[in-house]
Amino acid sequence: MTRESSASPLIFGGAAQSPRAALPVLPPLALYIHIPWCVRKCPYCDFNSHTASPVLPEEEYVDALLADLDQDLHAVYGRELSSIFFGGGTPSLFSAQALGRLLKGVEQRIPFASDIEITLEANPGTFEQEKFIAYRALGINRLSIGIQSFQQEKLTALGRIHNGDEAVRAAGMARQAGFDNFNLDLMHGLPDQSLEDALSDLRQAIALKPTHLSWYQLTLEPNTVFWNQPPTLPEDDTLWDIQEAGQALLAEHGYAQYEVSAYAQPGRPARHNLNYWSFGDFIGIGAGAHGKLSHPDGRIIRTWKTRLPKDYLNPKKHFQAGEKALTNEEMPFEFLMNALRLTAGVEARLYPERTGMTLESLAESRREAEQSGLLQVEPSRLAATERGQLFLNDLLQKFLT
Repeated sequence: MTRESSASPLIFGGAAQSPRAALPVLPPLALYIHIPWCVRKCPYCDFNSHTASPVLPEEEYVDALLADLDQDLHAVYGRELSSIFFGGGTPSLFSAQALGRLLKGVEQRIPFASDIEITLEANPGTFEQEKFIAYRALGINRLSIGIQSFQQEKLTALGRIHNGDEAVRAAGMARQAGFDNFNLDLMHGLPDQSLEDALSDLRQAIALKPTHLSWYQLTLEPNTVFWNQPPTLPEDDTLWDIQEAGQALLAEHGYAQYEVSAYAQPGRPARHNLNYWSFGDFIGIGAGAHGKLSHPDGRIIRTWKTRLPKDYLNPKKHFQAGEKALTNEEMPFEFLMNALRLTAGVEARLYPERTGMTLESLAESRREAEQSGLLQVEPSRLAATERGQLFLNDLLQKFLT
């Protein structure tokens, strides 16, 4: 496939910027691959996902993904990939043959780390044992299974295509296929959900012994069916009770909370997401994918790709829809909006290493946040207090300039 150059002018915010220090070492590099098709669009979903046609354009889309990657290679020459994440949409709609050709093409372009983590998002309604054995044989070594609930009434309300039994079987199939590392995605605060409903879902998930649980509250997002036709959600007191009881239950069973909505067994946090939250680099390819790449001279560039699949697959259109260089004023917020989601925060030295800016440039905002009881008073770390975790938006506002 022949493409025109997708380069587009940088969008700078504010006045001219003083140069930042060169980065002493570049952060780990990851790759995000977006597969935008689903069997059916869920009413709560605000991701870039689209209802699949009976026949997916697998070959054409893999061709486009590799051509898209080719246009980003100049910015990552000499680096290796520490992780790959197939997100969506529902990436498990794609055949093992298509994903295999894609992974082979990626590795021919960028070396893989010897211990690379490769995650595939999957929907229980698309699980087939042979398909997942084939995925595992490709080198995909982690699954993220979108359960959301095990209760039929809740699944129906959420527009999910699977039932509770299929969700349970999916975890079993993952293990039988050789996946010893998998995440279950589970929601709480669902329409008309009681405390016992929520804990029942959580107990069922824990019984399946995943290595990782993403457990998060349903929120109503703009441009979704739920935003325009909101369901009846639990009262705030019930939501608080669910949060407290659920966290206690997870801790009791050895799932340590390491991020706002992420819980893992010892040694099993999602490495791809840890890299994202600690301001690592990632290439984003696929319809609507976002990326962030650091350069040795201190420039940090965010990119985003053409959103609609039909445009992404159109040879006359650019893959890249835009890019933006982060300014000095934006840097504290950009770094901390990710790092402070981690319950342990990050080592303070990471800020100058990954932004090219000094810790002293944070001093005033940091002091104010500490005095407000939102940021821990710990010189060697940047970490929210328990109160800061609860009021993360208020904490981050202190680093906006």
